[in-house]
Amino acid sequence: MIKTKKQGLLVVISAPSGAGKGTIINRMLEKNKDLWLSISATSRPMRTNDEEGKTYYFYTKEEFENKIKEDYFLEYAIYANNYYGTPKKYIQEHLNNGQDVILEIEIQGAMQVKKLIPEALFVFIMPPSLKELKQRLVGRGTDSKEKILERFKIAYREMNEVTKYNYVVINDEIEEATEKVLSIIKAEKCRVDRIEEVFLNTEEEYMHEMLVDKELDNEPLNIN
Repeated sequence: MIKTKKQGLLVVISAPSGAGKGTIINRMLEKNKDLWLSISATSRPMRTNDEEGKTYYFYTKEEFENKIKEDYFLEYAIYANNYYGTPKKYIQEHLNNGQDVILEIEIQGAMQVKKLIPEALFVFIMPPSLKELKQRLVGRGTDSKEKILERFKIAYREMNEVTKYNYVVINDEIEEATEKVLSIIKAEKCRVDRIEEVFLNTEEEYMHEMLVDKELDNEPLNIN
């Protein structure tokens, strides 16, 4: 029998703006109730579809900077002139209880986490093309032309960072991309370095050992 480590898996998911990582993560949470999403904090203004404590924890820039001084965040970064960060609270508790934790964070923050927790799983969500990415950013209808251009330029730079991640998933179709990420998590949990110990203690294994012994007793061994 194989006994795996009780410790949960920390899954870091990043993507350029408009690649659809938020939608994929929501579908993952619907399909796997054992996953826990760490809610990030930000200093950006709330949008009409935002909800405090569900999409983000919203702070003013001054409040965010005070929390940085208090060592409140596991990581934080500046993206499009706004702060984004991961509160430490509850993350280790969920991991210690064997629950897999998802961090939906930007590349700067992901690289900070990689230095602190190199054994975490890092997944990058990629749009199918730059043309499609542009259409998605425009289709949001939440940003000005200048803001869209800024996000597009940042996204282009970010896609060149993909080699710093363990896996890349192309989000061409939401359900397929979601299943790929869930499959990656399943496969990662089967890695040999996640095995705590191998032990033989079931009745079936005992009977198997007995049969092997009998076969060896009745058959001469050829050892040269």
